[in-house]
Amino acid sequence: MQGNSEANNTATADALASLGVAAAAQAIRKGEISSERYAGALLQRVRDHADLNAFITIDEVAVLEAARQADRDRAAGAMAPLLGVPVAIKDSYLTEGLRTTLGLAALDRFVPEHDADAVQAIKDGGGIVFGKNNLVEMSFGLTGHNEAYGQARNPHDVNHVSGGSSGGGGVAVAARLVPAALGGDTIGSVRVPASLCGVVGFKPTTGRWPRSGVAPISHTLDTTGVFARRVEDCILIDRVVTRDETPDGSTHSDLKGVTLAYAPHQFLELAAPEVAARFKETVWQLRDAGANVVEVDLGQDFSERALTATWHIFFRETKAAVEKFIRQNNVPVTFDGIVDGLKPGLKNVWTRFVLPSGQGYISDEEYRHAQGRERAEIKRRYAEAFARTGAAALILPTTPSTAPMIGQEDKIMLGGQETSQLVLANNTIPASAAGLPGVSLPIGESEKGLPIGLELDGPYGRDRSLLYVARRVEAVVGTLPSPI
Repeated sequence: MQGNSEANNTATADALASLGVAAAAQAIRKGEISSERYAGALLQRVRDHADLNAFITIDEVAVLEAARQADRDRAAGAMAPLLGVPVAIKDSYLTEGLRTTLGLAALDRFVPEHDADAVQAIKDGGGIVFGKNNLVEMSFGLTGHNEAYGQARNPHDVNHVSGGSSGGGGVAVAARLVPAALGGDTIGSVRVPASLCGVVGFKPTTGRWPRSGVAPISHTLDTTGVFARRVEDCILIDRVVTRDETPDGSTHSDLKGVTLAYAPHQFLELAAPEVAARFKETVWQLRDAGANVVEVDLGQDFSERALTATWHIFFRETKAAVEKFIRQNNVPVTFDGIVDGLKPGLKNVWTRFVLPSGQGYISDEEYRHAQGRERAEIKRRYAEAFARTGAAALILPTTPSTAPMIGQEDKIMLGGQETSQLVLANNTIPASAAGLPGVSLPIGESEKGLPIGLELDGPYGRDRSLLYVARRVEAVVGTLPSPI
C-alpha cells in the first residue's frame, strides 16, 4: 500500500508540474490547487532533476513563503493574472534580495537592492520569483555552457547542449521545472534555446518590453523575452510585462485566410537535412490547414549583410553598455574585473572584439555604417516583403541544426563543412537586426529525439498579432510532451 501511495503522490506532482502558466493561474484562482502545493511540486522536481543544471540560485524558503502569501491573498479575494504562479528568471536580471551573478564567479555573493523592471511587473501581476536560471557568462554564447556554474543540459538528451545564452530557462520550461522563464534575446538567446529544447520562445519587438535592470550587451539589439510551453502562456506574460490588458482581439482558431511567407534562399540553403525536411513538411501541414504559404526572396546578399551588421553592432556596443549597467546598479565589479574573470575562450573574444585595443575592434565608420545604412536596408527588405505578400509572418527554421553534443559545439556539420556554434544564430540574427518580434515553436523531433524549431517573425510592433497567428499555427503543429 505504501508503494501505491508514493506512486500516486508522484503522479499528482507530475500532473501539477505539467500545468502551464494560464492553466495554473486559473486553477489557483478557482481554489482547485494551492500555490504552495504547486510550488512545492516544482521544487521537488528541480531537486529530482538537478543534473540538468537549469538553476544557479533558488531560495526554497522564500518561494514557499511567497506561495503561502499568494494563497492568503487569494482567500482575501485577490484576482491578479499570475497570482501564485512561479516564474523563473534569467540570472542576468536584477532580483531584490536574491543573488544575481550574471554568470560570473566574481558576483557569487552579489544581492541586488531592487528588481529589474520586468521582474517587478511579474510580481505586480501576482507572480512568484522561483529562482535564477543558469546562463552563459554575461550572456555571451549560444550553447548554455558556463565555466563557473556548469553546463545547462538539454532534457531531451543530457549529452547535448541547451542553447544559449538563456539556456537554463529553456531547460527549466522543457523539463517542467517551472511553467515559464524570463530570458534575454540579443541575437537569438531566447529563440535558440527554445528551438533546441522544444518549447515556445517569444522575443518582443526591440524596446517593447522593459530592459532596465537587465545586464546588457547592446542597446540597439537587446530585448527581454520569455519561454513557455504554449503560446497562450506567452500572451498572458506579455500582457503582464507590458501592463497592457487589451482583450484578445483574435476570434479565429484556424489558419484559413492567413498568409505566411518563407524565404528558402535565405533560411534553408544552410540547414541540416532533417531540419530542412521537417520545415518543408510543416509548410505542407500549414497549407493543408488552410494557410496561404508564399515564397519570397529577401535578396542574395541579405543574410551576409544582416550577419555582418549585427555582429558589428553587438561587439561595438558591449563595453559602454556593461560599464553603464555596472555604474547605475552599483554592481560590485569593474569592467576590467569582468574581462579578467572570463573563461579563456570568451576572454579571447572580448580581448579581440570588445576592447578598443583589440585587433577586431569595430571602427567608428564601420559601426555607423552598420547602425545606419545596413540596418535601414534590412528593415526595408522585411517591410517590403510583408507589404508585397500581405503575410502575417515570415516562417523559417529557428536554428539550422538540432542541439549539438556537449564538447562538439564548434564542430557542427552543415553543407558539408564544419562550423562553429555561431551558426546556431544565423536564422535568428536578421530579425534582431531589424528589431522584429519573433516566436519559436517546436515542430517535431529528429531521429535522435532532438527538437526542431519553427520561427515566425512578424512586422515591427505587431507583437500581439504575431502571437495570435503563432497560436493558430501551434494548433496545427502541436506541442512536444515532457522529455522526462
